[in-house]
Amino acid sequence: MKHIRHAKGALTVAVATAVCHTLMAAGYEWARDSETSSGDTMFAGTVEFLLTTAASWALMPLLLWAGMRLMRESGNTLLVLAGGFAWILISGYFIDDIDRDGGHMPIPALVAYVLLGTALAGVRSGKARRS
Repeated sequence: MKHIRHAKGALTVAVATAVCHTLMAAGYEWARDSETSSGDTMFAGTVEFLLTTAASWALMPLLLWAGMRLMRESGNTLLVLAGGFAWILISGYFIDDIDRDGGHMPIPALVAYVLLGTALAGVRSGKARRS
């Protein structure tokens, strides 16, 4: 049933989005704290900022894949690839919003991402088994 696959996709994408958004917010706070404690060092906090961004971008496709596999759904190639790429675009676009103290991405952008991921989850790709 396709609507159950969409529901599983919506749950997976929502949880993955929350995890990656929280990781970015906490990591950027770590980078700001490092910058503050280092004083006037030219690139203070840059390593922390880059590590946080890379971790979020690498973690999103992994979470999408693992979440759908935990729910016994296969054929998630489109969700993993397009969802991961869309996360890079949306988090990159709103990176300044997340990077400020107490900042986060606009809620409509996060909702749009979850809706996109839900739609992508409904597409069974590859040679997936029909269950």
